[in-house]
Amino acid sequence: MGLLEGKKALITGVANERSIAYGIAKSFKREGAELAFTYATEKLKKRVEEVAKEFGSDLVTKCDVSSDEDIKSLAQFLKENWGSLDIVIHSIAFAPKEEFKGGVIDTSREGFKIAMDISVYSLIALTRELLPLMEGRQGSILTLSYYGAEKVVPHYNVMGIAKAALESTVRYLAYDIAKHGHRINAISAGPVKTLAAYSITGFHLLMEHTTKVNPFGKPITIEDVGDTAVFLCSDWARGVTGEVIHVDNGYHIMGVFGREEEIKKEVFSK
Repeated sequence: MGLLEGKKALITGVANERSIAYGIAKSFKREGAELAFTYATEKLKKRVEEVAKEFGSDLVTKCDVSSDEDIKSLAQFLKENWGSLDIVIHSIAFAPKEEFKGGVIDTSREGFKIAMDISVYSLIALTRELLPLMEGRQGSILTLSYYGAEKVVPHYNVMGIAKAALESTVRYLAYDIAKHGHRINAISAGPVKTLAAYSITGFHLLMEHTTKVNPFGKPITIEDVGDTAVFLCSDWARGVTGEVIHVDNGYHIMGVFGREEEIKKEVFSK
């Protein structure tokens, strides 16, 4: 019996098979969860429907999280098809491409508003609308963050600010929804070669750096994130809420370059 057997999970943010949300869906399916998916635009509809079909689901609906009407429609869709809900995966973040080119000082007012609305407020709005479907089910909500919320990552810019706000939102929502018996957490994932990642100037250098510095000397996979998501959304993590769990092969613990063998090789070769 899988850890998520009998649980109904909503997956947002799938763009293709490289998406972190895809890795989560894959792990959830393996552990017995029923899945439903959303897409933000018509351009993504076909891709998401193909992913849903791969995981044995025909529950796919549009939800542009900048629209309160779409979020309400999503709640109605789930009520009509499932009647209840156990898990929400919030894998949604966005800022206009131009906001990643300069520095934070170059952030436009409109770009800031968009980043905070799509990346942060959407978690509040989804939680509020979907909470009634979780009544009596000890629901679990999970969002995705990144180390740029804690430290400066050049060119991550306004998204780092948004992720910091997202992590704070997780803590405040954890307090609010605990009275209903539900939990909410975040995974701070290491860099992954997703569609969205390539909006960040110099992303390939960021990948190279974090791979060299983390204790394992390798990048994380979407499956690494997916399996951690299973734990956090299962009954095994029933005492965990308001947390930000790092899945980055230990990159966040490092102060300087860490693997002695490679340092020695570089020093003695000079």
